[in-house]
Amino acid sequence: MSRTTVTMIMADVMMTEAAAPAPDAASEPKPESKWVKVWDPFVRIGHWLLLIAIATALITRGEPESIHQAAGYFVAGYVVFRLFWGIAGPEHARFENFLASPFAAFKYVADLVTGKGTRHLGHSPPGGLMVIALLMVMSLTAGTGMAMENHTPVPAAFQSVLQIEDRGRGDEDDSPWEDVHEVSANLLLGLVFLHIGGVALASIGHRENLVRAMVDGKKRAE
Repeated sequence: MSRTTVTMIMADVMMTEAAAPAPDAASEPKPESKWVKVWDPFVRIGHWLLLIAIATALITRGEPESIHQAAGYFVAGYVVFRLFWGIAGPEHARFENFLASPFAAFKYVADLVTGKGTRHLGHSPPGGLMVIALLMVMSLTAGTGMAMENHTPVPAAFQSVLQIEDRGRGDEDDSPWEDVHEVSANLLLGLVFLHIGGVALASIGHRENLVRAMVDGKKRAE
């Protein structure tokens, strides 16, 4: 092949590349500036440790008792910390940032199902309500568990409300708090599955990986 032929081929290639259309901006990876930090390390780490603790408590169900109790005390400690962090934490961790009405939560879910859901950088309205519900049920579950362990009698004012009878200071299996503890633990399990379903639905609806966001703390800015 002569030098002239090679030169002509190279010239044709250069002309072809110059005439090629620019790559579609939508296909290019989003630069780091398009992502913002949403979840702080305390929220992220606490979220996954809490998941492990709840799973441990539900799996053991008192056997072995020491592990079950340790998981329960961790849950109780997390509730206390989250209440503090909901007031003193960064923007997206504070309660004032995500408290919403049940109507707003229902409207968000309805819009999301129809493809018109408004994306929230922090917690969505149902996500915010789920945080509150989980904290309340975790408090009840951990509190009744500790009442069983310490053989705490049921206050007279609560006996009629809870429809339980104080049978005295027997062992944990005969504690008047046992039924309440069992019901609250099952309710907690139901909320966990509902939370997982909500995360999956929002991830699909907004086309973003919310699980990954709870790992690295980052979400799309827009």
